[in-house]
Amino acid sequence: MALQFGSRRFAPSLFGTLLLLVGVASVGHLGVWQLHRAEEKRVLRAQFEAGQATTRPLRSTDVGTLPRYQTVSAAGRYDSAHQVLLDNMPSPHGMPGFRALTPFALHSGGWIMVDRGWLPMGATRASLPNIAVGDNERTIVGRLDELPRPGVRLGSDSAGEGWPRVLNFPEQADLERALGHPVAGRMIRLDESQADGFDRFLIMQTGFGPDRHIAYAVQWFALGAAMITIYLLLSIKRTHSA
Repeated sequence: MALQFGSRRFAPSLFGTLLLLVGVASVGHLGVWQLHRAEEKRVLRAQFEAGQATTRPLRSTDVGTLPRYQTVSAAGRYDSAHQVLLDNMPSPHGMPGFRALTPFALHSGGWIMVDRGWLPMGATRASLPNIAVGDNERTIVGRLDELPRPGVRLGSDSAGEGWPRVLNFPEQADLERALGHPVAGRMIRLDESQADGFDRFLIMQTGFGPDRHIAYAVQWFALGAAMITIYLLLSIKRTHSA
């Protein structure tokens, strides 16, 4: 394909055109994905802020329908005999440690895991922290959250042996297999005001904020514009009259 514009001729190569189409489509897709991620982060931030405004009683039927980060009060009892230590859970300052995950039997029926907070790792891997808690009836307050997820999941977690059981990013099925009964697919992050907890630092689990996603999107779109500009500059040539 060649077009003449006065003394200039637009004659792109087939290879250059195909390369441009693939490149612009790729960076355009990445830019749009970043915009979608920014919107998801905005929604999560709004849920995080709205969740602290009210406290709602938690029933087993509400676990999957209430917004993430909703503050809830749950009546029931802990199962101290079958607790989980979430492995590879560093503190906000990067110290290695565990998070204590304790099954909680709801009065309304069913089980939900309660994240009671972070504890540092012992001198050796075999030296597990003491996370004992009473089994008495109580009402706890915390925020609904998702189970921790790794950036990349490499297969299913092993149930291991003994209690407390050390698990590395368990999914709902892993917890149910270890405990021997169904459990909710979400957990409660125990509020700092509640007893029988450890180091608690509720951070919105979104990584960086929506503004950085928008900045990345702008960079991808700018790269696409640069590709088009280079393509045009290389494809337009000046013609010389005889």
